[in-house]
Amino acid sequence: MIKRTILPSLITHLKEKEITLITGPRQVGKTYLMRLIQKNVQSLGKPTLFLNLDINNDRQFFASQESLLARVKLEMGENHGFVFIDEIQRKLDAGFFLKGLYDMDLPYKFIVSGSGSLELKEKIHESLAGRKKIFTVDPVSFYEFVNYRTEYKYEKRLTDFFSVESLVSKQLLEEYLAFGGYPRVVLAQTLARKFDEIKDIYESYVEKDITGLLNVEKPQAFTDLLKVIASQIGCLVNVSEIASTVGISVKTVNSYLWYLEKTYILHKVTPFYQNLRKEITKAPVYYFFDQGLRNYLLGLFALPSIPTALSGHLFENVVFNMLRQTVSPPTTIHFWRTRDSAEVDFVLRTGLSVTPVEVKYKTLVIPEVSRAYRNFINLYKPEKAYYVHLGGDIKGKVSDTEVNHIPYYLVSQALT
Repeated sequence: MIKRTILPSLITHLKEKEITLITGPRQVGKTYLMRLIQKNVQSLGKPTLFLNLDINNDRQFFASQESLLARVKLEMGENHGFVFIDEIQRKLDAGFFLKGLYDMDLPYKFIVSGSGSLELKEKIHESLAGRKKIFTVDPVSFYEFVNYRTEYKYEKRLTDFFSVESLVSKQLLEEYLAFGGYPRVVLAQTLARKFDEIKDIYESYVEKDITGLLNVEKPQAFTDLLKVIASQIGCLVNVSEIASTVGISVKTVNSYLWYLEKTYILHKVTPFYQNLRKEITKAPVYYFFDQGLRNYLLGLFALPSIPTALSGHLFENVVFNMLRQTVSPPTTIHFWRTRDSAEVDFVLRTGLSVTPVEVKYKTLVIPEVSRAYRNFINLYKPEKAYYVHLGGDIKGKVSDTEVNHIPYYLVSQALT
């Protein structure tokens, strides 16, 4: 199976009293991770109970806190034990339900999972303030994907593998650009099977999260909106224009985009600005949590049919997810674009410090800097700057700023 790098952190958190809250998109392996954690606990001789609110027989125990505790005590008495609750978003007022359990100071550790919809319906994050730690599970990352596809032979020497096996690395990158990182898709052995899996994932998402839990009245308009966004990843989003194209109101477009963020389909990136008169400050850009789902929406879910021009946008999406998974607060990710169309793909901002990151889907052999990138450096004078490309590690300089041209597989390492 696919090793997930988040697992050790989840196991470490078992020692804490806080509720371990595992969230993320549908079908990214949350239940699988919970089962692995359960096995780990059981191997230490600790009692466990696993309940899933998608199972009718388990759902009966969530009629009240008393009902659940009666079931827990039946399993482990008053002894310290571990209670796993899967699909918590199915429980009405889940946040208050868990808050009440936590405040009873019980001898049980709760490990809870739910899809993004729980954040919409139960406001669980606010209800559990100070009582939980959130772990977000992403689709399989590029590094996890490569480790799996190379059967973990180079798990401790992945950088060496990328450097030596450049051709194989490029082939794996192209496969990842096309199919993305949903575990079921990664594990599928044939193109037909991969297509069936991604189709099922999307249809399940629309049926369960959107038309069901979120009560979206026009599912076709919702799908059309998502296709429009899929066709312009990394581009400025004009809400009024999209509303006209899809045939719904601006208010509805904004509402749907918010749903798409909260259900871990899209990630909004806002502009970096200091000079309000010169830079665009309102229109955001969007990237997908998983580019395979994006390709499915546009009918591009196949190899080697994705044109090079489109691969560039997908590569940018992959690099964005690498950045998102690497940086942590207070660092935020933005883009830079001026009214005269000068642009830098990403700007990492930490307080007053900024770091520009440009992404190019090509192999560079000598340092290359665009005029817009140079303008940004001259204007904001960052200490470091990065160019992410398909080639090797190249050093350059603009004024007093060190410009590092780094291969895509060093993004996380370089920015950690």
